[in-house]
Amino acid sequence: MTEPRVAILIDADNISGDHADGVLEEAGKHGRTIIRRIYGDWTTTAGNKWKKVLADLAIVPIQQFQNTIGKNATDSALIIDAMDLLHRDAAEVFCIVSSDADFTRLASRLREDAKTVLGIGASKTPRAFVRACDRFIFLENLRREPETPDAPKQKRRPRVAPTEAGKLLRRAFEDCEGDDGFVFLGTLGQALLKLDPSFDSRTYGFKKLVDLVDSDKSFDVAKHPTKNARVVQMKR
Repeated sequence: MTEPRVAILIDADNISGDHADGVLEEAGKHGRTIIRRIYGDWTTTAGNKWKKVLADLAIVPIQQFQNTIGKNATDSALIIDAMDLLHRDAAEVFCIVSSDADFTRLASRLREDAKTVLGIGASKTPRAFVRACDRFIFLENLRREPETPDAPKQKRRPRVAPTEAGKLLRRAFEDCEGDDGFVFLGTLGQALLKLDPSFDSRTYGFKKLVDLVDSDKSFDVAKHPTKNARVVQMKR
């Protein structure tokens, strides 16, 4: 089966180069990244961190001069390129890397043409842009702990109250519960993203969805009796 083609479009004015590796790794989970472009004014020092990694990560920098004070020319250039790629049918998945709500309409327009839209930005990203995407990944969830063998591992503290996750889990479970009272774990994950495109178990301090569900006392997680899959059942 052919992998979906992914176009990564990065707003350098809005996203720090510190997240470069995490962004590409996350986008790569959704298919083959055939287009990697980043937009900004490279004549300034603002994008110095990106400049250090562009060649190594094979990201093509697109120069956009700030011709008018107070107007974001970078956004316009990114949007124009995205629409050009859309009309050329160059990709099935568009990854927009920014926390800027100005890309809300772009995300909606891409989805209208049945394209999958992956957004990557900070947790402060306006909800309008988040919900315009099929999936939205918070940059805070891409941060990794230093891989130092002698360094003690610190347990990550959740940024959102566990009760928030519990409410979403119950709503998603009720939306897709079968007559047998079970829901496949993968189906539950899809239902969660329909409710909230930014849903991510990492937001609540858990690496995988199964760990998050298993931590909630309202659910039981078990192996399906005949299929190689996990199922979830709500305790009554």
